[in-house]
Amino acid sequence: MAGHAHLAVELDTSGEPSAAHHVAAAEAVARSGADLIIWADSFVAPATAEPPTLDAVAVAARVAPVVGEIGLVPTVTVTHTEPFHISKAIATLDIVSAGRAGWQVEVSRTEEEARQFGRKPASPPGVLWREAAEAVEVVVRLWDSWEDDAVIRDLPTGRYVDRDRLHHIDFVGEFFSVKGPSITPRSPQAHPLVVVRDEAEALPVVAAWADVVRVAAPDLAAAHTAREQVRAVVAGAGRDPEAVSVLLDLPLGERPDPAAVATFVAEAVGGGAADGVTLLGAPVPDLAARLAERGLRRPVAADATLRERFGLSRPTNHFAGARS
Repeated sequence: MAGHAHLAVELDTSGEPSAAHHVAAAEAVARSGADLIIWADSFVAPATAEPPTLDAVAVAARVAPVVGEIGLVPTVTVTHTEPFHISKAIATLDIVSAGRAGWQVEVSRTEEEARQFGRKPASPPGVLWREAAEAVEVVVRLWDSWEDDAVIRDLPTGRYVDRDRLHHIDFVGEFFSVKGPSITPRSPQAHPLVVVRDEAEALPVVAAWADVVRVAAPDLAAAHTAREQVRAVVAGAGRDPEAVSVLLDLPLGERPDPAAVATFVAEAVGGGAADGVTLLGAPVPDLAARLAERGLRRPVAADATLRERFGLSRPTNHFAGARS
């Protein structure tokens, strides 16, 4: 959304293993006026001295009915998870949240994680992200495998769906062979937001699929360079770089100064180094309001989907378009 400094907050799924803990954390982010929560997650086992971790998708689904408006973006790693399962889980989250879901794509890098599954050894980053690119493509095709009007609920004939509006995706690639269709109807956003971290091996995934890209940089000059690289690879893939938002990771101390944070975000967005920030660990009270006072936040409808918060339209169904 042009002229709108996007605000994300990254939380983790550790801490007290209770619904109340995670709902309270999400409610604090929502009160801050942020656009979305990103839950970190991985298959790395916590050390014995660390608190246990919960599943990010399950946490987001628990939060969805009780924390309104804000976007919900769990991390799901693709290395040891079938894309069919990811497609179903994120589409379900989009349905139960009325169009506020997203997905942060991640890979599992370590041999320890590979041993937990026992199916294949750890791979180098280039291979992991090639596999991730295929996984995202499969997920998106499965999201499109139901047309919007596939559900007909025709009582006289006893048909729930119109089979002509369900589609096999028939995907065959280097890593996956998936026939489809999905078993989950097309969700409110059709394509929940896809978030990808900016790293060298992930750039092909960024170019082809990312709606939001997270950048970690030591200063605003480096962030500006990273954003320009993202825009270049997106344009090189034939996509509109204006439709892809770049968020700069912003680590926070224990007691961040809201005025100083607002000034930093204003400099980052105003100088073209980022389209917003991802606050790491906690929200900053009144940050959205301070940015609005600077003309860097626009009002967002309470019932807006997450895609609408980022100025993105609802995608046309690939199969319906081909049939037309």
